[in-house]
Amino acid sequence: MRRTVFNEDHEAFRQTIRDFIAAEVVPYYPEWAEQGYVPREFYKKLGELGVFGIEVPEEYGGAGETSFKFNAVITEECARAGVGFGGSSVHTALCLPYILKYGNEEQKKRWLPDFVSGELMTAIAMTEPGTGSDLAGMKTTAKLSEDGTHYVLNGAKTFITGGVQADRVIVCARTAPPTPEDRRGGISLLVVDTRSEGYAVGRKLDKLGLRASDTAELSFTDVKVPVADLLGEEGKAFSYLGQNLPQERLGIALGAYAMSAAAVNFAYEYVKERTVFGKEVASFQNTKFVLADCRADVDAMQAVVDRALEALDAGELTPADAASAKLFTTELAAKVIDKCLQLHGGYGYMLEYPIANLYADTRVSRIYGGTSEVMRSIVAKSMGL
Repeated sequence: MRRTVFNEDHEAFRQTIRDFIAAEVVPYYPEWAEQGYVPREFYKKLGELGVFGIEVPEEYGGAGETSFKFNAVITEECARAGVGFGGSSVHTALCLPYILKYGNEEQKKRWLPDFVSGELMTAIAMTEPGTGSDLAGMKTTAKLSEDGTHYVLNGAKTFITGGVQADRVIVCARTAPPTPEDRRGGISLLVVDTRSEGYAVGRKLDKLGLRASDTAELSFTDVKVPVADLLGEEGKAFSYLGQNLPQERLGIALGAYAMSAAAVNFAYEYVKERTVFGKEVASFQNTKFVLADCRADVDAMQAVVDRALEALDAGELTPADAASAKLFTTELAAKVIDKCLQLHGGYGYMLEYPIANLYADTRVSRIYGGTSEVMRSIVAKSMGL
């Protein structure tokens, strides 16, 4: 069926991204995955390409687009090639919306030009060692100084994508203690300069998948954060975080769909080339039926994410809609990619084959951005259950 979610501009951008990936990413990606991060110069190349400025208003050096579909194109093309852009998706899809919506004019002028160029890379720090889905249980604190000029930040965060190389990190911290009536109140967003005294990057975490994306533990010991770097209003962060979750979860759903589509393509190419008992693996009925099932599943995922993309651009994607899309695509992706790996036989278990990396990369999609269990709770609640 003809896909209608993208227009000519999106497809022209797709070709640009595809050519860029072939020239600037594929030849070096195994080395990046081995070292656990992409070179910092690579982010500047993405800046030169215009990737970081797509949704940034023109007055700050961006293209001023309002559609999320260009980000979707990047996701699909990375999956198609079996590669990734390091922590850049957090930079654009997670951090940027907060700066655009809650940053004041002075902050936008100060941060966005370098954000667009890749000179300033961002990350967001929510999860703590003792809290995962329960963000209201965070222990990191930010106390206002007596003279009211800065906050004093103390605490720790973990699983922070892009945390090793970030120049600014949006840190969620308690500026007031929780109350029995409102556990979610008193949380604020501080855009912390990683060069600050007392700011430390701990371990670069060794992950199962997404190995070219740096993920870190962070700690804060009496870090002074100017009040000018408070993002939005003090104590309102929990509501801010909730407002961006539909886009974040759609982004994860897109990744699950894109990796599934890529897995089917990799499996198709492999079974056409591989022979067993003197015959192409593709010639066996089991192979045909498995790939047919996978193709049907991918078609269903595509329909879900395309509908969600249109809803997001129209401002109509609800938290329950996004949760449903994430739940459906991530759970189904696990099954599709597993089947495609199985068709590779023993070679599917070797990291030199893209299918093995897709298998590892997709596993986290059922955890981050809200676990599948949390997604089920959200959908059930929307049904009145």
